[in-house]
Amino acid sequence: MATLELTEPNFAETIEGNNLVILDFWAEWCGPCKAYGPVYERVSEEFPDVVFGKIDTEDQQGLAGMFGIRSIPTTIAFKEGIGVFMQPGALPEDALRDLVEKLKGLNMDEVRAEMEAKEGDGE
Repeated sequence: MATLELTEPNFAETIEGNNLVILDFWAEWCGPCKAYGPVYERVSEEFPDVVFGKIDTEDQQGLAGMFGIRSIPTTIAFKEGIGVFMQPGALPEDALRDLVEKLKGLNMDEVRAEMEAKEGDGE
């Protein structure tokens, strides 16, 4: 599956309606973004069961603001609707591939239990 262009109207539906979503926050003027784009596209072709979305920070400033994007490119991942990864900077191709493999194997019951434990500590 090729990458999807995400915008505010289709963002929530994409995150909630798919098991694993990887996002690339980028901008047309950003040199590292242009270098990362083909890498991101190649890796997306290897994982047809994963949604790879691209968010243009110039066009979608609301989404960029919602995630506090200060540096681009930034890669963010959601599994089962929960944000599980965020890293600024272009990832090397092997690192992005490894990230997808690790996220596919991530036990979300453990993640939810950790989140509940953290919420309990904060009360």
